[in-house]
Amino acid sequence: MTSALTRIQGRIAALLPGRSDVAEMRRDPRRDLLAGLTVAIVALPLALGFGVSSGLGAEAGLATAVVAGALAAVFGGSNLQVSGPTGAMTVVLVPIVAAHGPSGVLTVGLMAGVMLVALALLKAGKYMQYVPAPVVEGFTLGIACVIGLQQIPNALGVPKPEGDRVLVVTWRALEEFAKDPNWTAVAFALAVAAVMIIGARWRPAVPFSILAVIAATVVAQVAGLDAAKPIGDLPSGLPAPSLAFLDPGALGSLLAPAVAVAALAALESLLSASVADGMTVGQKHDADRELFGQGLANIVAPLFGGVPATGAIARTAVNVRTGASSRLAALIHAAVLAVIVFAAAPLVSRIPLAALAGVLLATAIRMVEVGSLKAMAKATRSDALILVLTAVATLALDLVYAVIIGLVVAGALALRAVARQARLDQVPLDRGDHSAEEHALLAEHIVAYRIDGPLFFAAAHRFLLELSEVADVRVVILRMSRVTTIDATGALVLKDAVEKLNRRGIVVMSSGIRPGQRQVLDSVGALDLLRHEGGEYATTPEAIRAARDHLETAGVLPALPAQKPRTSSEEALR
Repeated sequence: MTSALTRIQGRIAALLPGRSDVAEMRRDPRRDLLAGLTVAIVALPLALGFGVSSGLGAEAGLATAVVAGALAAVFGGSNLQVSGPTGAMTVVLVPIVAAHGPSGVLTVGLMAGVMLVALALLKAGKYMQYVPAPVVEGFTLGIACVIGLQQIPNALGVPKPEGDRVLVVTWRALEEFAKDPNWTAVAFALAVAAVMIIGARWRPAVPFSILAVIAATVVAQVAGLDAAKPIGDLPSGLPAPSLAFLDPGALGSLLAPAVAVAALAALESLLSASVADGMTVGQKHDADRELFGQGLANIVAPLFGGVPATGAIARTAVNVRTGASSRLAALIHAAVLAVIVFAAAPLVSRIPLAALAGVLLATAIRMVEVGSLKAMAKATRSDALILVLTAVATLALDLVYAVIIGLVVAGALALRAVARQARLDQVPLDRGDHSAEEHALLAEHIVAYRIDGPLFFAAAHRFLLELSEVADVRVVILRMSRVTTIDATGALVLKDAVEKLNRRGIVVMSSGIRPGQRQVLDSVGALDLLRHEGGEYATTPEAIRAARDHLETAGVLPALPAQKPRTSSEEALR
C-alpha cells in the first residue's frame, strides 16, 4: 500500500510545473505580453458566444476562459496552448443542458476533470495519437456545421426553440423567422461574419472579430435598434467557488456524458497541442501533463460556474503566430479577460447576440480546411468513407456517436486491409536439394505451405478453407517462420484444420514456429497436436526429412540412399 502511494505521489510530482517552466516564462516577457493581449481580444467574443451557445449564458463562457485558461496554462503540457470554451465542447453540452439542466453540465465538467487527471496518472496520453486523421477531419467538419446551425436562432433574432437536435431547432427557428422577420439581426450577423472572413484574408494579424463586435454594438446603441437584442446583464466579477450544484444522486446518470466530455477534452486538447508543435521549431508538448492540466482546469472551472474547457486550436494558432514563446502568454490572456470581467461587464453586456452569432458563423466557416478535406477524399475510398460517415453522424446524432462510428469503421477497414496480407502459398520443395526423381516422389506425396502475414480472427477462417481443401497428399508441412502475429482465433483455426487433415489420414508437420507464438498455440492445444500427430521442427529441411522417413516407414516411398550433407540453400528453407 505504501509503495503504491509513493508511486502515485511520484507520478503527480512529475506532472507538476518545474523550474524550467519558470525560466522559459522569464525569457521574453514582452513578446508573451503582446501575444497574450492579442489572444484575449480574439477570445473575448468567442468565450461570450460559446457560453451563450452552451445554454449557460455568456458569464459561464467568461468564467471558463478565465479560470480554465489560467490553470491549463500553468499546469498543462504545452508552452503555447490556449484553453477555454470551444465549439466542439458546446456541441456536446447542448443535449446535456436539455436533459439535466445547468447543474448537470457543471457536474459533468467536474467528473470529466477527475477522469482526465486519472488518464494522466495512467499515462494514457500516448494512445490519443491512434485516432485516424479521417475521423478527426470528419468530426471537425461536422462540428463546424453544427456550430453554424446553432447560431441560426440568434442570427435571425428569434428566441431559441425547444429541442436538443440542431437540425430540428434550426428548422423551428426558420419557421419563427418566417412568421415575423427580424432583418436587423440578420444584417448584424452577416455583416460581422463578412468583416471577419474578408478581413482575415486582407490583414490576418488584425483582430477583426473584436472590431466588428465593437462596431455592431456602437451602431445598435446609437441607432437605438431594439431588434438587436443584447447579451444582457453580466456579473461584475467571478462568483465565489461553490459545490452547491453537485447532486450525488445524479452522478450515475451523468457518467456517460462525463466520459464523452472527458474523451473530447483529451482528444481536442492533444490535437491542438500537436498543431502548436507543428507551427513552431523545437516545441514538444507532454501529452500526459496536458491531460493533467486540462483535468485540473475542468475540476475547478465548474466551481465558478464555468463550462467544460479544452485546448482551443484557433486561439492557440493566434498565440503562436503573434510570437508567444512560453505559457506566460496564455496566462496573460486569462488575466486580461479577468480584468474585462471585473471592469467592463456593463459594456460587454450591451453586445448584440446577433453580432456574437456572426462571430461564430465566421469561426465555423474558417474551421473547414478545404485542402485537407480534398486530400482525405482523394487518398483512398476508405478514408473518404470514414470522413463522410463521421461528419454525417456528428450532424445527425452527436459528437460522441460520431467518433465511435468513425473509429469502428476505421478499425474494421484497417482489419480488412491487414487480413488481406495473410496468404497461404503452396511452395515447391527446393530442386537444388534433391534429384529430379526424389523431387517427383516428394511432390506426389508431400505438400509444403508457407503462411505469410498475420494469422488472426479477421483472416483465420479463409486460411481454414484453403488448407482444408488439400487433396492427394500424405504429408502437409506448414512453414510458419513468416507468420507475423497469431491470436487465439488463429490458433484455434489452425488446430481445427490440423484435426480435419488428420481425420483424412494426412499427417501435418510444422516448421519455424517463433518463440513469441508458442504461448498462444500452446494455450489452445494446437502446439501439442502438431508435436504428437506429425511433429514440430525448427527448420523446413528437418521437416522434409521427417516427412520422407514417415512415408518410407508407411511403405509409400522406397528407402533412399543416405543423403549428402545439406547445402546452404537448404538452410534457407525456413
